[in-house]
Amino acid sequence: MLIFLLATVGWLIRPPLRPFQILKQVHFIGFKSTFVVVLTAAFTGMVLGLQLYYTLRKFGSEAVLGSAVGLSMVRELGPVFAALMVTARAGSAMTAEIGIMRITEQVDALDTMAINPLQYLIAPKLVAGLIGMPLLVAIFDVVGIYGGYLVGVNLLGGSPGSYWSSLESAVEWKDVYGGILKSVSFGLIVSWVCCYKGYYTSLSAEGLGKATTEAVVLSSVLILVWDYFLTSVLL
Repeated sequence: MLIFLLATVGWLIRPPLRPFQILKQVHFIGFKSTFVVVLTAAFTGMVLGLQLYYTLRKFGSEAVLGSAVGLSMVRELGPVFAALMVTARAGSAMTAEIGIMRITEQVDALDTMAINPLQYLIAPKLVAGLIGMPLLVAIFDVVGIYGGYLVGVNLLGGSPGSYWSSLESAVEWKDVYGGILKSVSFGLIVSWVCCYKGYYTSLSAEGLGKATTEAVVLSSVLILVWDYFLTSVLL
């Protein structure tokens, strides 16, 4: 897998560059995943606001609800949940697309036409993952924080001033940078693993289904494992 990644990066920096393919993949990975990311973010923020409000009320600390929701979203839940949603929607589709091309010998046809498959198929998806994931995580964070506000303030009667002031005082730029770094690394993991599994799938329908399942499961597990190690370094 490491050789596959290094070979793709090597072909990425060689001409001809393919900006149209990159834009097409950014649209597929980023824009088409926006709805599921926004929906997940809204209800994640609302559940978080609901749970934290009743927990903090036991200690008379409802005023820090905004900081609790904001830090949870920016540091952990935003990057991880957005990456898992992109894995489920776009990652599985990338694996299936490349796998079908491998089974129907379209990848071999590219080789025959002197077009390197890594440069034409894999490299744009890799770049799109690095670009699209941070943007989706930013959307997730904003929507999630407003979801927590909706429940904690509008539904449960918390103070809007306390919510935003505690959020502003608690969330620092290093938390935002950490979330961005996580999102970039998660985008690389999703594109890398899913493209690899599709590129080296077995030449059968059963093999394609197995490759798609392995891609989603391995990407999800690697996201959670890498999140732990990255968090331990950033704290």
